[in-house]
Amino acid sequence: MLLLPLFLLVQAPAERAILEVEYARGEEVAPLLSALKSPDPRLQRLSARAAGRLERPALSSAVAPLLRSVNPDVRREAVAALAQMNAAYDFSSLIPLEKSGAVRAAIYEAIGRARPIGSGSETLLTAGLKDDDLAARSGAARGLEALVRLNIKTTLPRPPTLAGLREAIRDNADSRLRQFALLALTAAGDQDAVTFAIALRDPDPQVRRLAVIGSKRWRDDPSPMVRFEAVRLAATCARALAAVKDPSGHVALAAVDALGAQKCEAAAIEALVDRGETWRIRSRALVSLAKVAPESARGRLASFRDDPVWQVRAYAASVARILKDEASLGVLAMDRNPNVAAAAMTTADEAVRALASDHAGLLLAAAARLKGDSALKNLAPRIAGAIERLTRDDRATLRDPRMKLIELLAETGDPGAIEKLRPILADRDPVIAALVAKVLTAKTGKAIKPKTTRYLPEPFPSEASLRSLEGARAVITIKGLGAFTAQLLTEEAPATVAAFGGLAEKGAYNGLTFHRVVPNFVLQGGSPGADEYDALTSEFMRDELGATGHERGTLGISTRGHDTGDGQIFVNLVDNWRLDHTYTVFARTISGMDVVDRIQEGDVIETVRIDRRGEPFR
Repeated sequence: MLLLPLFLLVQAPAERAILEVEYARGEEVAPLLSALKSPDPRLQRLSARAAGRLERPALSSAVAPLLRSVNPDVRREAVAALAQMNAAYDFSSLIPLEKSGAVRAAIYEAIGRARPIGSGSETLLTAGLKDDDLAARSGAARGLEALVRLNIKTTLPRPPTLAGLREAIRDNADSRLRQFALLALTAAGDQDAVTFAIALRDPDPQVRRLAVIGSKRWRDDPSPMVRFEAVRLAATCARALAAVKDPSGHVALAAVDALGAQKCEAAAIEALVDRGETWRIRSRALVSLAKVAPESARGRLASFRDDPVWQVRAYAASVARILKDEASLGVLAMDRNPNVAAAAMTTADEAVRALASDHAGLLLAAAARLKGDSALKNLAPRIAGAIERLTRDDRATLRDPRMKLIELLAETGDPGAIEKLRPILADRDPVIAALVAKVLTAKTGKAIKPKTTRYLPEPFPSEASLRSLEGARAVITIKGLGAFTAQLLTEEAPATVAAFGGLAEKGAYNGLTFHRVVPNFVLQGGSPGADEYDALTSEFMRDELGATGHERGTLGISTRGHDTGDGQIFVNLVDNWRLDHTYTVFARTISGMDVVDRIQEGDVIETVRIDRRGEPFR
């Protein structure tokens, strides 16, 4: 379902107009509606995708006629768009008429994603597991995975559905299909021994790792991603101790954690604390030791508390919490690194001091600590001052700490301080303006409306900048490890690629770290605050959700809600299908995945170089 080549896309005014409408998220959609009626399949696909990204069910009547297109790519894009906007459409009526297996796959997936569940959806998807076309069968399995995962708290899958999923695993050689079926069975809590025995012998390590997760069985395996799950879910002390020497850093660290979780012999853990090869091994071992032999950990804490590596000090804060070592926590709460200070924060005084920081993570920690505190009523001026300072900073991506501080100010009940929020009714962030309106309404008893209702991002990238990015690649060099190369998906995520390329060529990523490493999930990095909350961009980035899924090696953009991209990037370490339709995919690793697999917490992004045709991005 490839869209037209970018060199054509940026030359066509009608196509650019569609992209600009999609990006603006405004009420003016005339170019999009016009393109939906065009006989040109390229315009139809692009406009359907844009309509889906706007996520407005009211547009469904304009998209639905494309379901009758003679072009299967247009039909598939229309189905995806209707699913993305959660349109109330009877997708099941399309199955008997649809000749294309690829389009049926999209229909099955849409049926599984629909909220609420459509009548007969589960039965239809189960029948789809026997579709004549492999792609369609995989789509039915994917639809069932979504249906089970999204509704498991209220609706259990029926026995024929579980039987159909087991049979699909036995009878299909397609790795994706088996992954979807295993994910659905695991979400349903199914423990069929025969099915999991088959999956544990699968040639694809991604299927085997899911089998370990679902069965919680130990498996010696050549693949690190499978060994990681085995250590995490089924380790004994002997197995964990042996796995500490695993050549995969992810597996080795999981083994260190398992030594604590399994309450293994203290002496073995002490050896790792004292003589572990890396600060990561030693720090994680100290956490495990605190769970097994608290006094032994207490005697070793001081050297970690004073370590020059701030991540080590953050682990020391975690250990101090386990040990309830208030003295160490007090020292670490004064740490020069805000992440350490946030990890160690325990007192109201420490939280009040943190209000002077501009580090989003530390401010959020302070707000959480002060919530409900008895001293809060006296802190209104300090909280109001922090809100005013962040507002003057004029960074949209400071939304999270601003919201928590505004909520905290409302909790103080101080009428004078709350009244000072009134100018923020015109804040350029509509979410902030709406929150202030709510707070002032509660205070005054009168309905107060925000003056801002729509967020305006950076201008859409110029035609020249998009043209220069066609076919471009990003070479990301990690200090001490090497480089990996990612193909930029400019056709699918033009605004994201342009923003990433601009940041890269300004050197914005250079020297930042991968602060979040979750094995068998994602690596995340590119935060100037080395945390989840401190953005690399001042403005929010738009989501560009499309056909490319979150497969192993793809790169996405961090968000904390719709259209809140912050410039932080993540790399999928496995196929993370549940992230599809929620997070933008803007690149795909094409070489150096072995480097990606070796990245650990705190590893430094040395450079990001954009290799492109044409003139450098400006």
